[in-house]
Amino acid sequence: MMETLFMAIAIAILLSLILGLVRVVGGDEPVDRMMAAQLLGTAGVGILVALAAATGEAVLVDVALVFAALAAVAVVAFVHRIGRAGEGPRDD
Repeated sequence: MMETLFMAIAIAILLSLILGLVRVVGGDEPVDRMMAAQLLGTAGVGILVALAAATGEAVLVDVALVFAALAAVAVVAFVHRIGRAGEGPRDD
């Protein structure tokens, strides 16, 4: 019973991941795209944890932790890039 529930949760998160992918491709602003990419990372972690609970495979939790760390690094890189793009001569 619980395995079925966790699989249903993983499928529901997968559907939100697909919607986030649409936003990454069609986002208007870079910040919108980055937030959608963060959704993809968070959804990926959620799917892996739900699948780990459903199947009993502990290694999936380790992979989820790696995804979470990579998502944090991606945000730092994005903020650094946007911050550097804002540097330069100002016309104040």
